[in-house]
Amino acid sequence: MTLNPATGETLREFPGLDDAAVPGVLSRSHGAFAGWRATEVGERARRLVRIADAYEARQDELAELISTEMGKPLKEAVGEVGLAAAIYRWYGEHGPGLLNREVLDPQGADESLVRTEAIGSLIGVMPWNYPYYQVARFVAPNLMVGNTIILKHASICAASSELMAELVHAAGVPEDAYINVFASNDQIADMIADPRVRGISLTGSERAGASVAETAGRHLKKVVLELGGSDPLIVLDDGDIERTATIAARARLSNAGQACNSPKRMIVPNDKVDDFVSVVTRAFEAARVGDPTDESTQVGPLSSITARDTVIEQVERAVEQGATLHTGGKAIDGAGAFMRPAVLTGVTRDMDAYSEEIFGPVAVIYGVDSTDEAITLANDVGFGLSGSVWGSDIDRAQEIADRLEVGMAYVNEHGTTLPGLPFGGVKRSGFGRELGRWGMGEFVNTRLRRTSTTKK
Repeated sequence: MTLNPATGETLREFPGLDDAAVPGVLSRSHGAFAGWRATEVGERARRLVRIADAYEARQDELAELISTEMGKPLKEAVGEVGLAAAIYRWYGEHGPGLLNREVLDPQGADESLVRTEAIGSLIGVMPWNYPYYQVARFVAPNLMVGNTIILKHASICAASSELMAELVHAAGVPEDAYINVFASNDQIADMIADPRVRGISLTGSERAGASVAETAGRHLKKVVLELGGSDPLIVLDDGDIERTATIAARARLSNAGQACNSPKRMIVPNDKVDDFVSVVTRAFEAARVGDPTDESTQVGPLSSITARDTVIEQVERAVEQGATLHTGGKAIDGAGAFMRPAVLTGVTRDMDAYSEEIFGPVAVIYGVDSTDEAITLANDVGFGLSGSVWGSDIDRAQEIADRLEVGMAYVNEHGTTLPGLPFGGVKRSGFGRELGRWGMGEFVNTRLRRTSTTKK
């Protein structure tokens, strides 16, 4: 069953996968592998381009669907559709070149070369916060390689997952090469254990990632995990405070703060922190919260009442433990999972908010006395997805960015994602990479062929 988080109304009910149907799904996906892998590389690429064309042609329909299904503001939803299309198109245009064999230094032989080959049927467990983008970054490279896909989306994105499957199949990908399933967690665990499944990619919580990794490890399956994040945003003493604070506020409010790589911790020189807090607070108070299908809305609902209440409880607990709340942090009266965006300062290491991920429209702002203190604070959490450094001295900013314990470090931008850039984290944020040639290299066999002339 899916609900509209802006109204609380039931949108539609979807039947779950019957246990008796699980073996059939596995057989279909495994059975389709040989034919899909044998499909000429250029033809697989053309079908990916057709998927991109379909996303662009049905942009409005796709955007409106996730606005009602998970609450993304319409403008952001349109942007996500465009990003998903760009990913499919990038792999359609660049993927064949990434599959070319690589000639190595022969090292005493006549020839040494490496080929990249598909490995088989994969399971993708996808989250609700970016319904199209998250799927595209897993599906596009793996269809290009020649793997087959069993896609298990978040239950609140059932309708959008069905529509994605429709677009993929209409573009020429065989129905059994991409199977959308409304499977339970136990059914997914059973599928991972089956020898016909060769790998799994999960984007989600630490708990889900640990569970999947444990099951996959017992059965020696390759895993890619993209988990939580508590990304730092460091402002240097030569940074433009007002401009940077405005950008940071906008980034933190994007998708109602429900992004793993959102700038959740903003770290500012102590002599400028009051000005920074003032700008962010004004921006949060001015942001229009409301119906995500209204084009003037800037912040939609959280994904559910439960999700909203969890974030509000985190804010309240921080205040109880001694933090200062500058604005927001309360539920908005009426139907829907809405809350007022919140700004916190004074969070210390002994408070829960210091180390936990706050998955909602909450900015936690810290003041520091030095660059070294900023870096120590930035790295003093278990997460390591991405982080950013903002300043006018680029060489200095780059040096500081290189000291961040993250998978993606940015200078004067935050959280940029593009089809050809690797995406992924370190520490508790997961392992493995998606997108670009790195995403193409995760679920493949790297086969060496070495040839030496027999001499008499």
